[in-house]
Amino acid sequence: MERKFSRLKKLILPVLLLVNASLFAQVPSVIERIRFPVWAEVDAYPGLESGEYDSDEPYPVSRIKEIVPFLLNGMVYGWDFVYVPSDKARGVEEYFEITEIQNLESENGKISYSSPWIQDNKFNCWVDYTRTDFQIQNYYLWSSIKNPVIQGRGYGSLEDGFDGIKKAAENALKNAVREHYRTKIKNKPKEITGSVLIRKVPTLGIDAGQYVIVLDFFLEYGKIKEYTLF
Repeated sequence: MERKFSRLKKLILPVLLLVNASLFAQVPSVIERIRFPVWAEVDAYPGLESGEYDSDEPYPVSRIKEIVPFLLNGMVYGWDFVYVPSDKARGVEEYFEITEIQNLESENGKISYSSPWIQDNKFNCWVDYTRTDFQIQNYYLWSSIKNPVIQGRGYGSLEDGFDGIKKAAENALKNAVREHYRTKIKNKPKEITGSVLIRKVPTLGIDAGQYVIVLDFFLEYGKIKEYTLF
């Protein structure tokens, strides 16, 4: 919390979120109340081997409780990122990492899962999260100052479950950052850092046997490190 104030100055199958545009009309605002549907196939995930799962909760509930906080965190507090572009001439491999600005899971009881139903062999429910006054102000801060809006699409392996969704989100952000800075930087940089806040409900589905996610962000510029010598 203190860190953010200082910045004021200057889901059975791993969860699959399908955000339907017709459902968005039911949501008055993603600013005060974040609401979106999630669903998981009722059949157990093929990659789950006997003895591997030891939670007291049903498997899909456990998966939901992994992916939902991850995405909500990006919407409520945001992520920091470090991006190192690949450079074959210098023997540098591409590197990208995101970290949470603040841990949403530490706030117990804020995320609610409601209205479950089963249809077409899928377990469905709604996810709701009501922002605190501080979090609402934080969103307005991100949107009011001169933070550019960037968008990216990313893919992840279905076989990786939650890690596949997380990788898809990371790739979406990486692609958004890469495309944005290509228009801003003439020479390939050594490293780019910054912060982002997801500004809309994520769009996540399956395409060609992979998770695919589309994310929109507010971008807060960090530092750009240039190569001093070739």
